[in-house]
Amino acid sequence: MNIGDAASQSGVSAKMIRYYERIGLIAPANRTCSGYRTYAPADVHTLQFIHRARSLGFPLDAVRRLLALWQDRSRASREVKRIALETADTLRRKRMEIDAMVRSLEHLAANCRGDERPDCPIIDDMANHILKQPAVANGQS
Repeated sequence: MNIGDAASQSGVSAKMIRYYERIGLIAPANRTCSGYRTYAPADVHTLQFIHRARSLGFPLDAVRRLLALWQDRSRASREVKRIALETADTLRRKRMEIDAMVRSLEHLAANCRGDERPDCPIIDDMANHILKQPAVANGQS
């Protein structure tokens, strides 16, 4: 099957399939004489595995490790569990950071009049935050 069919069946876009191939997450696709990529059902199954892992929040390095474990029938499930729990912890921390950002934005928006005047605590907060940041080594921020 061609890359479009593989993308459709796996839920992974053709662009991402090419990217996964480029970074070595998946093996290079077989090619036709004219250079088109071709995929077997097993390739689609691997892409489906990757798609599901990504939808659960696993970063690419963890997906790479999970793929290796999936293909290793003598794997220890404790390693899979460790990777899953590490990812859950990372996601939990990110959720807390996002919740803090939402609270900050809601607080700033609540204190913004939202009228025709130029005074805006949202802009002021961002501008003041820039002034508090240390200078970057090359003078850029």
